[in-house]
Amino acid sequence: MEYMPTYKLPKKSRPCLMEPPPYCRNTDRAQALEISTPPVRLEVSDPSKLLSFVESLKDNNSKGLEKRINKYLKRETESQQAFLISVTSEEAYVQVVGGKKLNLIKRNKIPQGIIGSMYEKYKDPQCASLGELHPVFEDLMSVVLDNKSCNVVTVPILTPDNSYICLILACLVNPGKNNAFIVRMVNETFRFSLTVLLNTTTSEEEAKTKKECQALLGVARKLFSHLGDLPDLLREIMAEARNLVDAERCSLFLLDEANENLVATVFDGSTSADVKEVKFPKNAGIAGHVATSGEIVNIKNAYDHPSFYKDLDERTGFKTRNILCFPIRDESGIIGVAQLCNKKEGDFTAEDEETALAFTVYCGLSIMHSLVYKKTNEAQMRTHLSNEMMMYHMKVDDETVKRMLLCIDPHNIPNFENLNFSPRNIPLEETPCYILKMFERLRLIVKFGINKETLARFILYVQKGYRDTAYHNWMHAVCVTHFCYVAIRNFKMLEHGYLSPLEALALLTSCLGHDLDHRGTTNSFQVKIGTTLASLYSSDGSVMERHHLSQTLCILNTQKCNFLECLDNQSFKRVLDMLRDCILATDLANHFKLLPRMEEITTSGYVKSNLEHRRILLSLMMTCGDLSDQTKGFKIAQNVAEMVYEEFFTQGDIERRMGNQPILMMDREKASIPDLQIEFLDSVCIPTYKILALLFPGAQSLIDIMESTKQCWEASKAIFHKHYQAGRGSLEILQNTALEEEVVQEMGTGNTEQLVL
Repeated sequence: MEYMPTYKLPKKSRPCLMEPPPYCRNTDRAQALEISTPPVRLEVSDPSKLLSFVESLKDNNSKGLEKRINKYLKRETESQQAFLISVTSEEAYVQVVGGKKLNLIKRNKIPQGIIGSMYEKYKDPQCASLGELHPVFEDLMSVVLDNKSCNVVTVPILTPDNSYICLILACLVNPGKNNAFIVRMVNETFRFSLTVLLNTTTSEEEAKTKKECQALLGVARKLFSHLGDLPDLLREIMAEARNLVDAERCSLFLLDEANENLVATVFDGSTSADVKEVKFPKNAGIAGHVATSGEIVNIKNAYDHPSFYKDLDERTGFKTRNILCFPIRDESGIIGVAQLCNKKEGDFTAEDEETALAFTVYCGLSIMHSLVYKKTNEAQMRTHLSNEMMMYHMKVDDETVKRMLLCIDPHNIPNFENLNFSPRNIPLEETPCYILKMFERLRLIVKFGINKETLARFILYVQKGYRDTAYHNWMHAVCVTHFCYVAIRNFKMLEHGYLSPLEALALLTSCLGHDLDHRGTTNSFQVKIGTTLASLYSSDGSVMERHHLSQTLCILNTQKCNFLECLDNQSFKRVLDMLRDCILATDLANHFKLLPRMEEITTSGYVKSNLEHRRILLSLMMTCGDLSDQTKGFKIAQNVAEMVYEEFFTQGDIERRMGNQPILMMDREKASIPDLQIEFLDSVCIPTYKILALLFPGAQSLIDIMESTKQCWEASKAIFHKHYQAGRGSLEILQNTALEEEVVQEMGTGNTEQLVL
């Protein structure tokens, strides 16, 4: 193989298109230090003294640090005295003078905008003469200094970061150095000590805020433990307010119901014993000013203030020096005023104002909840009394219960066990005995060991709980209960496991109470006019049904009426759940929601072990029972329609008097009863019973009866039309005893007996 010489290719130099990052640059170390660290130049300070001073700043409190700063500045400027005025956005204060820590910090509130203007004016180091400073600072200096005629040189020190809104005024009394030296010395001193002082002050403020929050939480716990007694709560509020700001006295005034006067009925301290109430117009005095303006008021000398209400001191015998007054609010606005009097040491501060404003939130909440709690208790007591009165008038005496239990009548009315039997043929006074017999024949009393006397008393109480309305009355409850009873018997639901004995017990109990205390009006009517029932139940829907459930449970809880007490806890809770589901199912709005699920079960097949299927079957049984009057033939359907439309038209009349137009079925002037009944059968009754017939074919006969009833209503249209032309109303025509005969004639010859039953 021929030898091939190798050559090294020369490297191509490419131009650098980007600057190298800073960490890759070759920089001289000395140059880097010079760039990153600004030089320290001291013009008047001795470096060794300054370092020793900075090293001594080890105190963990701002007063200790200020004491060392004052001592250093006094020595270096050859002053007689030195102190610092700390200025925040709300106040200026002095807490150390020279080497003496003040027991009572001297404070002055400052107007808004002062700090901003001082930042602008003193951004360059300079001293300020007394004439240049705001009077707030001059007043503070005059309080601190004993010698009013001394020379005070003041150097403003601004915080380097404007986000920390604070400045410090270094005040030197009769200094031996000139002003230029003093300005440089003060600025050089604070260049190395300001950060330590600010951090320590911030830490103290945070610790103080934490302590105040913990104190306020403790106050809240105390206040909310006194909600049951408003006077006791007010006394607790006054005591806590006093303690929080260290005041001698607290007065609490609440606006009266007319919102015209401030009233105090609970007093703090040694108020004259004969003073039972203090009342004055809400626009009088300092408290009145706060009540009308909503502003917090801090007054150093009460008697010098033009709004001070001196009569209050005269009536209570208390001498007021200074006042901190703040409004108490709830969700609706100002409900009262708290007035703190005579701070034990000095005057009320800006911090006291902040504490008071935080405290007033808890005051308003606790007072509002106490008033609500009081009203709730009163409402509960009124309800309890009403229930007692209702139960007294509903009271079933033991003699009545005994007569029912010892009744020797066999109560064997013919066809009672048939599906198309109408319980409306049973004498009203015998209905409780027939209800008791239903429980016996289903062997529920024996199965669960039910106390027969307790069950009888429950039945009699339920009977008395129904109002004397045209349709939704005790007899309607008997009809619904009878249908579910005969359905269980005829369809052999217990034998075939469609229902358990416990479910049958819950079903019959639900039937009895499903319309308890019905007012003869619809849910929508209750909501529209804003009744008490609507207020209680409208948020959950099914206003009347929830009331019926509540009344049923109320009777169960009545003494000697709880026949379910024989059940164990689990069974008892399950029965209560079934009571709720069954009674709410009688609201057709809920029925239509369940209808698709019912149809799905008939298609896929009823599964006896499926708890959801069993729950839906109970709801279906309740709805069928509620509609069962339509399965008894035209004569019963006609009588029931008369009762129903009497209720409907009465409600429509009320709505018309209220200026509202009633819906068609409630309007006695426009309602066509035959058309409405046919629509009711087609859209509600027959579809519901068809689902029942798919599960239990024996129910088909009931659908046939409803179809026959529908034919009768079709035939009655011409009769109604004829009577309309004669000037008669729908209800009047329906009440005509000859209507049945006219319908038979209208239908012509045929088996009219089957149609009319």
